[in-house]
Amino acid sequence: MRFFAHHPVIRCLGAHNLPRRLYSTSVFDHPNAAQFLAAAGSTESIPKLYGLPEIVVTGRANCGKSTLLNAVLGRKTLLRTSKKAGRTRELNFYGVGLEPGKLVVVDAPGYGERGRAEWGKIFDHYVQTRKQLRRVYILFNAKNMMNAADTQMLQHLSSFLISDRGQQPFTLQSVITKADTVPPEKVDEVISSMRKQIWEAAPLCLPPVITSAAMSPPFGIDKIRQNIADVCRR
Repeated sequence: MRFFAHHPVIRCLGAHNLPRRLYSTSVFDHPNAAQFLAAAGSTESIPKLYGLPEIVVTGRANCGKSTLLNAVLGRKTLLRTSKKAGRTRELNFYGVGLEPGKLVVVDAPGYGERGRAEWGKIFDHYVQTRKQLRRVYILFNAKNMMNAADTQMLQHLSSFLISDRGQQPFTLQSVITKADTVPPEKVDEVISSMRKQIWEAAPLCLPPVITSAAMSPPFGIDKIRQNIADVCRR
């Protein structure tokens, strides 16, 4: 706990970013219960599942998506991680909680230079038609910061946030990953710049949650879990 509180990255981010209580919500109390449910490589193969609330996670290649999700789900090897970016090529559905489950986490293929048009097609179809979708999480690598593809994706997702009837079918949450890879003296500058870019591209996007799954203990994981649990209870 002492290391966690005094790590230079944590000091730079500010104590107000620490979770009020370091605990897993009841949704994530049984990490061994997290399990792979299905994969969808086409719009026709998207599973109906059980009507449980769902969240979907996307990000540019090499944003640390699989590592973050393994940490959130409490299973180090549930999602395959690789030094080679772009391994996720389908929508992968994971059940969370003891049977019959409490929610579903969906891992989406990455976008950007390594993305493919067919991946974008199935992702857009899922986001636009999934009734049980509660929130889209978009991840940004603090080390690489943001580029044009990230801005375009934020703007693209924003176009789905308000329906023709003036309703908001789901919310959009930004997440900054790999905060520990930024030199401590530059953390404030990098995070502030990324916050500004996110807001300018997508004013309706929720302010970023700062994370680092590689730190010991991981930083921001309990905050992500609480964020997911809160939106799926609504």
